[in-house]
Amino acid sequence: MKITIAASGSRGDVQPYVALGKGLKAAGYPVRLVSSTDFETMIRGEGLDFSSLGQSVEAIIQSDEWRRTIEGGNFLAIAARMQKELKQRAREVAEKMPGLLEGADLLICGLAGMGGAFSVAEKMGIPVIQAYVLPITPTGAFPGPLTPRLRLGSAANRLSYLAVQQMLWQSTRVADVQTRRLLGLRPASFWGPFGSLARGRVPILYGFSSHVLPRPADWDEFIQVTGYWFLDAAPDWTPPADLVEFLRAGPQPVYVGFGSMGSRNPEEATHLTLEALRLSGQRGVIASGWGGMSRTDLPETVYMLSAIPHSWLFPQMSAVVHHGGAGTTAAGLRSGVPSIIIPFMADQPYWGHRAAQLGVGPAPIPRKRLSAERLAEAIRQAVSDGDMRQRAADLGERIRAEDGVGRAVAHIEQISQRMAAG
Repeated sequence: MKITIAASGSRGDVQPYVALGKGLKAAGYPVRLVSSTDFETMIRGEGLDFSSLGQSVEAIIQSDEWRRTIEGGNFLAIAARMQKELKQRAREVAEKMPGLLEGADLLICGLAGMGGAFSVAEKMGIPVIQAYVLPITPTGAFPGPLTPRLRLGSAANRLSYLAVQQMLWQSTRVADVQTRRLLGLRPASFWGPFGSLARGRVPILYGFSSHVLPRPADWDEFIQVTGYWFLDAAPDWTPPADLVEFLRAGPQPVYVGFGSMGSRNPEEATHLTLEALRLSGQRGVIASGWGGMSRTDLPETVYMLSAIPHSWLFPQMSAVVHHGGAGTTAAGLRSGVPSIIIPFMADQPYWGHRAAQLGVGPAPIPRKRLSAERLAEAIRQAVSDGDMRQRAADLGERIRAEDGVGRAVAHIEQISQRMAAG
């Protein structure tokens, strides 16, 4: 059985699907991963076949217009901007997608499916397994990932997912419309594919931990929570010698990094971070990432890096400060140290509130309200609150005991057997 996985977004969005593909390959399946050109090296480095959608997500996100939109934190504005980007290249993606899925016996994808992959699979008769790293299935147990503060009971919680689904669908719908037109298919419902996928009982795998979000009792049995899909560093990977020396030279530092969330003024962002570390009296490790934080005259108490495996670095920190992307949040929680989340947009406030609810981090600080003083206070709380640190350690231990990729692979094998038999 040849498996194709489609994944889109930033590194934190794509990396869990690479981990899933690696697990399937280890189980003996040929795996091809379809994604942005940004991740070809990472994907091929894990021994997976790669096919490119062509666009560079990094180049898009680093534009001044995108940075202004992200810093504004308005999801509707972000969705409108995403729709504009997709409209500009919708025909190109629609023309490429059938060839990228050619020969696949099974398609695994999540939000990337809404940009045309689900429709191509429908036309080509390829079975689909949905795979997400954030909840989009309605439940009364907790609110949707774009409405973290909603507390109006189970009925309102379920309704919140309809809003989530529409925000996701309407921002990507233009690409699916173009794809279905080129394939000669009838237009999809204005409300998106969710209804037909649910009626067809198309399987769903969720790549997050039940210790973080317990599986709701009102979900059908074709919806499973497997645990996180972690992609760890290669066994022969070695950290930079000067970083190892820095870590050994003093107390555990605080990690600060905002992944792909860019800033229009990287120097200002760096200055704010350095001032927060100074006010809190902590050493720091700053990751520039796609955000572009930079400063040449760093104090001896701060080390700056571009990127490094979180699985190696985070457990050696006293706390981790990040933007709250699903992948980075998972790595932070697994490390067993407190998480300080500075959400910019989308589902990031959701994970920030969830970490605070679990008692493994301070209340999230929205990017628009971030100041050196607020960040310093959150750092002081995270490094000095013994109960918080113990809860973080206990949660990390439970997450490390899970095998999310292994459970997902087992479910995929069971689903494939049922598909073959029926």
